[in-house]
Amino acid sequence: MPGHLDGWSPVQFSTLIPGLSARSRATSEPDTPDELLPTDQRSGRARILPITAAAVALVLAGGSAAFAHAQKSVTLDVDGEVTNLSTFAGSVDGLLEDQGVVVGARDEVSLTGALPEGADIVVRHAHQVAVSIDGQETSVWTTALSADEALDSLSARGQAVALVASRSAAGGRPELSLDLALHGPADVLVDGTTLAVPDADARVAQVLGELGITLNPLDRVSVVQSDTGRVQVVVNRVAVQDVTSTHEVAFASTTQQDASRYTDQKRTLTAGAPGVRTLVERVTTVDGVESGRVTLSDAVTQAPVDEVLSVGTKARPVVTKTPVAKTPAATGTPVTAGGDADSLNWAALARCESGGNPTAVSSTGKYHGLYQFSVSTWQAVGGAGLPSQASPEEQTARAKMLYNRSGAGQWPHCGKNLFT
Repeated sequence: MPGHLDGWSPVQFSTLIPGLSARSRATSEPDTPDELLPTDQRSGRARILPITAAAVALVLAGGSAAFAHAQKSVTLDVDGEVTNLSTFAGSVDGLLEDQGVVVGARDEVSLTGALPEGADIVVRHAHQVAVSIDGQETSVWTTALSADEALDSLSARGQAVALVASRSAAGGRPELSLDLALHGPADVLVDGTTLAVPDADARVAQVLGELGITLNPLDRVSVVQSDTGRVQVVVNRVAVQDVTSTHEVAFASTTQQDASRYTDQKRTLTAGAPGVRTLVERVTTVDGVESGRVTLSDAVTQAPVDEVLSVGTKARPVVTKTPVAKTPAATGTPVTAGGDADSLNWAALARCESGGNPTAVSSTGKYHGLYQFSVSTWQAVGGAGLPSQASPEEQTARAKMLYNRSGAGQWPHCGKNLFT
């Protein structure tokens, strides 16, 4: 195939190719019969007929040699179909018209004008094909006879070229107006494997059908050349799926003032709960790799519940201690605490016994201070005066002494808090 006849022409719209006009032949009116003519005309005509017949005989005899000389033997190649012809046509246009070959504006003919003896006439009809050039899809015209020939034409320009096979409405067959290769093998790349096609002189749909490859509705088919120039049919598996995901929506927190509570006190009026945001996306994958993601909907499907806290506004009263004159006898013995008691949770025990108030006194007046000592127990660990009048530090130290002597059983209800 003469490669110099291949041509590419990018187009925006399909162009109808007008055909060459057929020859018209004029038809003469029938002669008037002799019997209907006047006598003088019939006799004149009779004289003319022998002269005419003689003239015709002379022309035929003299022109037979010239007529035979006009006959030519030529070769006509139309899109790879080669025919040897004997013709009386005097021009290439006449030969093509006699053979019913219609040539459009985008088609190519190797010879024009007069038709010489032994001429080789090559006609290539243009095809409009979809191509992807450096990732941009467009339409072009080509006179190539096969896909490999067409790819050669563009790849020579240093561009990444692929022929894109369209999908027919009936059955979704991949359609490409060119055979894969006129001579030689090709490969089909599908589902991570390479399948060899020994004879690729066929259309894409035929090759895939022979290999038993089934195309899904969204699959793409293209034809490219490998680095070695081998034709490759690439089948890309395309899947589109709607994916739903949920995401947490944080809740807000508000406060309400409570004059009945102290400033360091607060409580939860309404527990907060997160909401739910539902996102629906359409995800496209090509051969299992995500190639696109489009948001279909994004809405809060469960509203969050805001947290409401009650915060006290009342200031705690300041407790003023009345100094107590102490005699040497009321000083008490030195504190000898420590040991295992130092590692216990004395603050928790104090909250349980007295609410953490070092001056607290029970309603009966029997128990005093942070740890609700009785006076006798207080004195047993070296305390003087009332426990509720001693400093919090002394009260805690003597409580530790009591624990080291007698254990947590001295606080039957709250002693367990020491170990929290």
